Amino acid sequence: MTRGEVRRRLALAWWRQLGLTLAPLLLLNLLFGADQQLGVLAMPLFIAGLASLFVSLPLFHAYKRELIATEKALDSPQEPAAWLALAHRRRLAFLGAGLPAWIAALAVFAGLEAIPLMLLALASVVLLYLYRIPRQLGQ
Repeated sequence: MTRGEVRRRLALAWWRQLGLTLAPLLLLNLLFGADQQLGVLAMPLFIAGLASLFVSLPLFHAYKRELIATEKALDSPQEPAAWLALAHRRRLAFLGAGLPAWIAALAVFAGLEAIPLMLLALASVVLLYLYRIPRQLGQ
């Protein structure tokens, strides 16, 4: 597999993860969001969603180290293994980046308002954006 094909697959995986991260929130809000009353768990779930942002800190640090290792392995026999290791580290980081949106999806049942739901979804989108493969890598 060429370097361009690997980059294309990783880019496609990013878009797929973006959809998988936001789909539960959008579907649950569409199906159950209109009739919810403000519940006692709304604020604790919002705070848990914000606190889940901190899960991404060590995951991003590990991803950044793997990016550097992949860059060093370019044009060497270790390059395919480096791309595989980067993809694996990135999949783990995607899970951490999706936590705010997934907690927001649960908060729909607690009656969390639209603005906090959008803030948690936007936080996940921003975190996912950090895990895009830089253009400079592999060119």
